[in-house]
Amino acid sequence: MISSVLVANRGEIACRVFRTCRDLGIRTVAVHSDPDADALHVREADLAVRLPGATPADTYLRADLVVKAALDAGADAVHPGYGFLSENAAFARAVTDAGLVWIGPPPEAIEAMASKTRAKELMGIAPLGDVTEADLPVLVKAAAGGGGRGMRVVRELGSLEPELAAARAEALSAFGDGEVFVEPYVEGGRHVEVQVLADAHGTVWVLGTRDCSLQRRHQKVVEEAPAPGLTDEVTARVHELAERAVRATGYIGAGTVEFLVADDGTAHFLEMNTRLQVEHPVTEAVFGIDLVALQLRIAEGDALDPEPPAPRGHAVEARLYAEDPAAAFAPQTGTLHRLSVPAGVRLDTGYTDGDTIGVHYDAMLAKVVTHAPTRAAAVRALAGALERAEVHGPVTNRDLLVRSLRHPEFTGARMDTGFYERHLADLTAPDPDPYAPLAAALATARRHRFGGFRNVPSQPQVKRYRGEPDGAEHEVRYRHTRDGLEADGVRVVHAAPDRVVLEVGGVQRKYAVATYGDDRVYVNGAALTALPRFTDPSAQRAPGSLLAPMPGTVVRVADGLTEGAPVTAGQPLIWLEAMKMEHRIAAPATGTLTALHAAVGRQVEVGALLAVVQAEAEAVAQEEAS
Repeated sequence: MISSVLVANRGEIACRVFRTCRDLGIRTVAVHSDPDADALHVREADLAVRLPGATPADTYLRADLVVKAALDAGADAVHPGYGFLSENAAFARAVTDAGLVWIGPPPEAIEAMASKTRAKELMGIAPLGDVTEADLPVLVKAAAGGGGRGMRVVRELGSLEPELAAARAEALSAFGDGEVFVEPYVEGGRHVEVQVLADAHGTVWVLGTRDCSLQRRHQKVVEEAPAPGLTDEVTARVHELAERAVRATGYIGAGTVEFLVADDGTAHFLEMNTRLQVEHPVTEAVFGIDLVALQLRIAEGDALDPEPPAPRGHAVEARLYAEDPAAAFAPQTGTLHRLSVPAGVRLDTGYTDGDTIGVHYDAMLAKVVTHAPTRAAAVRALAGALERAEVHGPVTNRDLLVRSLRHPEFTGARMDTGFYERHLADLTAPDPDPYAPLAAALATARRHRFGGFRNVPSQPQVKRYRGEPDGAEHEVRYRHTRDGLEADGVRVVHAAPDRVVLEVGGVQRKYAVATYGDDRVYVNGAALTALPRFTDPSAQRAPGSLLAPMPGTVVRVADGLTEGAPVTAGQPLIWLEAMKMEHRIAAPATGTLTALHAAVGRQVEVGALLAVVQAEAEAVAQEEAS
C-alpha cells in the first residue's frame, strides 16, 4: 500500500492530487522552486522540499533533484502530474530504480508515445519531410510535451525556418527537448480526445470522448464531455484507435489519445498523452469517478472492474487564465486579491486570496467545472458561474470565457479550432457598464466620509477612472446633499463601501464593490483604477517607444541590432519570455532605432521601456525643422 506520495509538479495539479491523497489517508510531499516557496501546493502538503533555482530547467525539470527529494522526505511513490517530467521515460526509470512506485505508465509506453514523431510511426503515420507550397498550411509541433508550447501554424513558405527555430527554442525551454516536426494543418477541424485507463491485468477502460476545440495558441481553453455532435461511426472509430494504442504499447494507467476530426468526419490521429490531462475533471464528472484515486489503485497493483461506470449527463470546464485576450493573450502578473465561484461549482486551483502570480510558470489560475443532465444546462451553469465569480487581481480571460460559452456557435455545438481566429475581435470588444465608475466613486465617498453636511449645496465631486483592460478613461460627478448622495440622471438608492444600488429609468442596478489600496476598485468584477486629478508629465513616453507588454525576461535581441540601426515596420526586434511562452516585440514603423534598453537575460516589468523607434516621417520632420 502506498503511504506517502511526492507530486513532481506544482500549482493546480499538485493541489488536485493532494486532495485525493488526503481523502485516502496518504501523506503528501511537495517540491518547489524558489519563486514557489510560499505557493499553495507547498502550504497544503504535509512535507515540502526545496529545489534551488527559479527556472523550470533548474528545478521541476531536474529529475535527479526530484528523486532525491522523494527519498529525503520518505515518500514511497511519485505522481508526475502533467507537464514538466510527466512524459519523461528516463524520469520514470529513475523513480523505479530508486525503489519508488511510479504512478504512471511503464517507461516503454512513455517512450513509444511521448514523442509525437515516434507515436505517429507506431500508428503508421509519417510526418512531412520537405515542405512545399502545395503542403501549406502546415503545423510546426514539439515532439515532446504539450500545452501549445513549441507549436506554430505556418501559412507562408518563407516563414517556415524562423518558426522552426522559435518552436525549437520554446520546446527546449518548456520540456528540455528541442525536437520539432511538421504535419499538415487541418483547417476548421474539431479537437476530440478519448480518456483511457488500463491496469496491469489486461483491463482497458475507454471513457467516452471530450471536445477541446476552443483553443488559443493551440492551448485548450474550454473542454467538455462527451464531445457533442459526433456520429456513432466517428465515436466508434476513435474509441477503437484509442484502445489499439493502449494495447499496442502495453499501457498501464491513465492516458489520453487525441484526434483532429475534419468536416467530413475523418479522424486524424494527433498524439497520445501518457499522463493525466488538464481537462480530466469533465470525464470524472460524467462517469462519477476519481481518476487520481484510480491511478493510485492501479499503481498498487489492483484490478479495474471489468467495465467502467455508465456515463451520466454532460460536463464543461473552462480554464481561467491571467492574461489579456485583447492584447494577444499577453500573460499578466500581480496579486490575486480574491478568487471565488458560486457554491456547487468545482474549482481546481493553485492559488488562494493574496497569492502572487509570477512570471515563471503557466498563466492558468484555475479550472471551473459544471455538470448537469444536459449540455445546454451545463453550459448555461458555467457561463453564469463565471459571470458571478469574484476574480480580483490581474486581468484575466473571464469575460472572454463567458462570451464564448454564450456564442451561438458554441451553444449550437458548431465550434472548431478556428473559433477564436474568427471571433476574437468581437468577443474582446469593450462593453463596460456605464454606471460602474459612478458606483466606484460613491462607494469610495462612503468609505472616506467624514464631517457633516452644510445647508447649502456642496460643489460637485469629480472622480476619474481608467477601465481595464481596455484603458478607457471615465469621469463621473456626484454631490453630497442633506439627504445623502446624488448624481445627475441617476437616483442613488443605497451607497456603502461594499455595495451601491442605483436607479436608472425606473430600474434598480446593484453593484458589489471591493477596494484594494487607494486606487484599485472592482465593481461587479470590472476592474477600475482611480486616476489622479492631474497627469504626471514624467509618465509620458517618446513616440515610438516599445514598452514591455508583460513582465518577463529578455531572451533574444535581433542580430546586429544597435542604436542607430535602420528597422522596418513589423520587423521582430526583441523576444520576451513570460510564463513559458515567447512574445515578439516588433518595430511599430519603418525608421531608425534611437534607443535600446533591452539586453538578453534582463528581467523587465510591464511597461518597462525596451527600445525607441523613430519613424521615417518623424525624422524628416525634425530635419526640416532644424
